[in-house]
Amino acid sequence: MAYSTISRRAVLAGLLLSTLAFVAPAHADKTKVKLGFLGPLSGGNAQQGLGAKNGFLLAIEQANAKADGAYEFEGVVLDDASDPQTGVSAAMKLVNDPEVAAATGHWNSPVALATMPVFARFQTPLVVWGAISPAITQQNLPEVTRVTPTLLTENKPLSEWAVKTLGAKRIAIVADTSDFGKANADAVSAFVPEAGGEIVSTDLLPVGSTDFRTILTALKSKNIDAIYFGGVITEAGILAKQMKEVGLDKPMLGTSGMYDPEFIAVAGDAAQAAIVSYPAAAVTDNLKKLDADYAARGFAEAASPYTKYAFDATNVLIQAINEVGKDDKPALSAAIRKIKHEGATGTITFDANGQTETPVAIELKTVRDGAWTDYKAN
Repeated sequence: MAYSTISRRAVLAGLLLSTLAFVAPAHADKTKVKLGFLGPLSGGNAQQGLGAKNGFLLAIEQANAKADGAYEFEGVVLDDASDPQTGVSAAMKLVNDPEVAAATGHWNSPVALATMPVFARFQTPLVVWGAISPAITQQNLPEVTRVTPTLLTENKPLSEWAVKTLGAKRIAIVADTSDFGKANADAVSAFVPEAGGEIVSTDLLPVGSTDFRTILTALKSKNIDAIYFGGVITEAGILAKQMKEVGLDKPMLGTSGMYDPEFIAVAGDAAQAAIVSYPAAAVTDNLKKLDADYAARGFAEAASPYTKYAFDATNVLIQAINEVGKDDKPALSAAIRKIKHEGATGTITFDANGQTETPVAIELKTVRDGAWTDYKAN
């Protein structure tokens, strides 16, 4: 009797195991690969990072849904808080995980410049989804590529438009002392004179400065036509607010580093003085599909301007891993450099330094009724 019961249990157990094996998901025998994401998920720049993080996750979900793929991808999401020290700590966590094949990050250029040596030392590929300092790819680290345009791509057409169309012949520069801020100041200092304008003054202040009133008061007597700000969101909002406070009623120009709802929250009514350049992605079928898929996925956060870039960066990593595997990281970095990927932002290829070659135009944005909108001349 005991033997019979045990036998029946064994048969039932065998049937159960067979059934489980039969209904196991198709990806059960796939090789697992971790991909890292780094971006600001907290603090004043969080909206940019959260939207990009969702683009990263969506790309992974779509790759895993393909039955014929050899790999099952797992996303490792870490907050860099737009802070270089935090970014380096997060990067160290990724590169010390042997299951992480590659990563994509950051929104903030000083953070990217701080983490790049970490990825290079561990030969781990990094595709930048947001940071736009030219220094990132000028270093030509084999591990580092970038799917976004540089700040030169934004500043040159912005400078030409400001001088020739807006009529801002005399422009004052205020920027922070980060690599990003100084690179912006240097770019505009070159491009404005080339367009026929004049740089009246250049003031560089530490990141985190909150009082621009002395500089702004001095500028009131210099007959300027506009102020160019070479920094990011919070300081930009404070500068705009203080321009209004001191009665400096002039346009405030900047790049996509200011293009965030938080700028409006900080600047208040003074935000309407801002005119910023923003890289305009080509309207491709892939971009339309991404927009539809993002909406259908029901993420808690709205898409940010960098969702599409993080989505493309992740798919570049996935395509390269599918082509050469995950274990030989130098080979993976080389495959990324040679890639041709049809992404949401267009056909993605990289130059000899790892900079995207995707053609980019700019749009002009300003603030009306408490929200960013397309700029239209009055």
